[in-house]
Amino acid sequence: MNQITDYKEHADKAIDWIWNALPNLLLALFILIVGLYVIRFINKLVRKFFLKKDYDLALESFLQSFISIALKIVLFVLVITQLGVQTTSLAAILGAAGLAIGLALQGSLSNFAGGVLILLFKPFKVGDFISAQGVDGTVKEITIFTTKLTTFGNQLAIVPNGKLSNDNIINYNAQDTRRDKIDVGIGYGSNIKKAKDILLKICDDCENILKEPVPEVYVGELADSSVNLTLRFWANNGVFWAAHFFVMEEIKHRFDAEGIEIPFPQRVLHQLKS
Repeated sequence: MNQITDYKEHADKAIDWIWNALPNLLLALFILIVGLYVIRFINKLVRKFFLKKDYDLALESFLQSFISIALKIVLFVLVITQLGVQTTSLAAILGAAGLAIGLALQGSLSNFAGGVLILLFKPFKVGDFISAQGVDGTVKEITIFTTKLTTFGNQLAIVPNGKLSNDNIINYNAQDTRRDKIDVGIGYGSNIKKAKDILLKICDDCENILKEPVPEVYVGELADSSVNLTLRFWANNGVFWAAHFFVMEEIKHRFDAEGIEIPFPQRVLHQLKS
């Protein structure tokens, strides 16, 4: 009989607690729903604001991510406070949680700091073609923790900002023009002057290659089976690869037409007479 009475008392207390806490729970749920809607609305306003202003795309992406996360943290604090958690207790909880999370997520904090450094010093921006961390690609987006690159094969490469800010980066779009260097081997029996004239004529015929600085060709190496010529020319970034591939194809066509030999590895087998 006493056990039944205890169960009844516990049930009555639970019901009383639910009825007393129900208004706060409903209000907290209401704040959460409305808050998420408001955050979504603010994010849309921020995006529209950046669309109207000519800001750096990297800065826009970073700030949008930061504002969204900051607003969600504020919303979380409001909801927890509405549920009855005291401000002092919440501050202590957040402090302890912040310390634990900071120790557990040192890499993420490093990536956040790296993102800030990238925005401050601008080693690259959205749209630049870069080489970093073994990845070559065009910068698609810079977020608070990572940088997204689109590779040649249209794959998405995600690189942590911490590593980007502390390692070597090659930014191929930092300058308006780029110099290409193409090495091509010719046979020892071929006419070097004729081969050099052909290479310079190819550059002259390509509209994407700049006439100033003047393209140049020189003998780079006397190798074991070939005379290696080095061709250097300049092109604007936007048409650099078009110029490169044009030259590569024309070298083969014109060398063949003029009888200039391009050596390739060969193996000669001799049959021994018994």
